Amino acid sequence: MNKIRFNMKKLTLISLLFSTLSIFSQDSPKAKKLLNEVSNKVTSYKNIALAFDYVLDNEKENIHQKTSGNVHIEGDKYHLKFMGIDRIYDTKKVYTIVHDDEEVVISNPDNDSENSFTPSKILTFYKKGYRFHWGEEKSLGGKKIQYIKLIPKNVNAENKYILLGVDTQSKNIYQVIYLNKNNTKTSFVIRSFKTDVKLPANEFQFDEAKYKAKDYIITKM
Repeated sequence: MNKIRFNMKKLTLISLLFSTLSIFSQDSPKAKKLLNEVSNKVTSYKNIALAFDYVLDNEKENIHQKTSGNVHIEGDKYHLKFMGIDRIYDTKKVYTIVHDDEEVVISNPDNDSENSFTPSKILTFYKKGYRFHWGEEKSLGGKKIQYIKLIPKNVNAENKYILLGVDTQSKNIYQVIYLNKNNTKTSFVIRSFKTDVKLPANEFQFDEAKYKAKDYIITKM
């Protein structure tokens, strides 16, 4: 169980990538308009397949870590592969598969939508909790990326601010950068953004018999 707890802590990093950010306020009409366009675009897709890079930096502590992952999203369902972990949500249960430790944790989804890990909401996160400001525009990888700065209204929030980078042509999110109060910066860059792809019929299904046959330890919480 110690290994399971350790690996579940990894998922707090994952949750940074897909946490339910919320921002609609009166701070910037331009930012609100752009984010509405992003939300409308994303909700029109049947499904989304993302490949991403995740980078963690803390200059003071001389920490630099980079890893990659991918996630398939369809409605509220998702299948994430990140940091050696598979995580599947079928709208009823969350299945966390830690291959290195040959362990599976089956749990109920977190009912707290403000803090729960919800990749299905990765690109539709505009409700409350942040002030936002129109930021700078950069040319990255041949794309024009418009940044919006999100500042938590909660003074006890872990992050000082979040930078959200939007591809101005496709109206898809390109990058999310978090700076926490310990000056640790985490960056999530979408390398590939595909929509309405053909997914396996069992993409969001957990086959318990398969992992029992492999002698994985299965824990139900």
